[in-house]
Amino acid sequence: MLGLPMMALGLFVFMLETVPYQQLQQRFAWRLASNSRVGKRPAHQFLGPDDETITLSGVLMPELTGGDTALSLLKLMADQGKTWPLIEGTGMIYGFYAIESIDTTRSDFFSDGKARRIEFTITLKRTDDTLLDTLGTVTRGMMDLIL
Repeated sequence: MLGLPMMALGLFVFMLETVPYQQLQQRFAWRLASNSRVGKRPAHQFLGPDDETITLSGVLMPELTGGDTALSLLKLMADQGKTWPLIEGTGMIYGFYAIESIDTTRSDFFSDGKARRIEFTITLKRTDDTLLDTLGTVTRGMMDLIL
């Protein structure tokens, strides 16, 4: 029996059988330009939003959860350099994200060298401007499939 989806990045579904993350960290940032002034503090101007990233991390136990195959699929997605919609299992749409990095640490090995424990960190970078842009892109994509 398959578990419930935690999140989907494009067609890749994060769940117990693939890559069940234990931590989701989200980072928002904004740009403020600075101009030096004589005898005063620098003047600042708000330029708008900066990069938004999501970091998923956790531990895989290939005997119980996903492992090398699931991580290889994510690496193949990253190799394409494409952006993918990121949607939580609750239906919350985060936006379009590209895989920026995948870090793994393997430990507790079997006699054949296969890891019993794989710690991972996946960093995703948002590529769309607003959720309205995202919804428009998803809607256009669905219309293309229908027509």
